[in-house]
Amino acid sequence: MTDPTSLDKLKMRIQALRAKTQDNGCTEAEALMAAAKVAELLDRHDLSLSDVELRETPCEPRVYETRRKKRIPLDYCISPIANFCDCKVWREKNAEGETRYVFFGLRSDTEVAHYMADLIDNAVRAELGRYKNTFAYQRFRHQDRHMANASFTLGMAVSIGTKLNEMKAQRDIIKKGGGRDLVVLKSSVVETEMTKLHLKLRPVRRQARMVSPKAYEAGGAAGSSLAINPGLRDGRGDS
Repeated sequence: MTDPTSLDKLKMRIQALRAKTQDNGCTEAEALMAAAKVAELLDRHDLSLSDVELRETPCEPRVYETRRKKRIPLDYCISPIANFCDCKVWREKNAEGETRYVFFGLRSDTEVAHYMADLIDNAVRAELGRYKNTFAYQRFRHQDRHMANASFTLGMAVSIGTKLNEMKAQRDIIKKGGGRDLVVLKSSVVETEMTKLHLKLRPVRRQARMVSPKAYEAGGAAGSSLAINPGLRDGRGDS
């Protein structure tokens, strides 16, 4: 059986990271640095389990409530978040008609996915607030600022999603080089459990959007040159 204290320790570390970023919001760079740290914690957790323990670890859903009925910027990086955490994800409506995302996977992975969704959602909103105080934003006419807001948050969400996919690819290469293909093993476990839910999921077509190129580029600029290598480490560092 999986050691419950291992998951408890992971949750405690996530709560500590959340406390560092949630008070004032965080920048895209800070969100990605937190993602790198969480990736390291997840990979340590996975390596602490045997193949048998991984196969016997139950999968479960973890719901992230947006508390909004309209689409939000997080829509554009929710799939990379799920991929980053080896989860499946789908979108549905709650009883109030509000959108929510359901992550499905190993308990440790869905816990991290929920944390990442919250972190990135807050980061996008915080960065938009900062952008609104810039000279570049003030140059937009009042009637164009709604599009500028949407363009900035879209650019930032896409930038974060791209970076998360790159980070995940790096992690997978490192893990495969360790002699155990945890990526395939975990994927197999989640796929098997997903079939038991008998869900009928369908892809959602994204509608074309009018964007302001300048605002879109501003949204993606913070992470475009950020180089993060969240590979497995030797275990030393803060705890």
